[in-house]
Amino acid sequence: MQLQFILKLLHSGLMPDPRHVLLYTRKGCHLCEIVKESLVKLERRGLFRWQEVDVDADDQLRRQFTDEVPVVFIDGRKAFKYRMDEREFLRKLAI
Repeated sequence: MQLQFILKLLHSGLMPDPRHVLLYTRKGCHLCEIVKESLVKLERRGLFRWQEVDVDADDQLRRQFTDEVPVVFIDGRKAFKYRMDEREFLRKLAI
């Protein structure tokens, strides 16, 4: 029900700017690929924009996340680690 309301707002032009989603990944990470596929699919709804960051490209990020990828942040708050449920993701966007 709440998702339908958000979609109506989006199409009416009254929806605020899309939420920002940040995905921390690394090359060769199977779970990262699964989360990316979900984000690509869900992004079509227009509720968020997302960006991918390879933790191995930065020493500090590599130390911070070690083997704990993928990690998804929504507007700067950690939302998921390792796996992401699409329905729960949409619920968190609506909060």
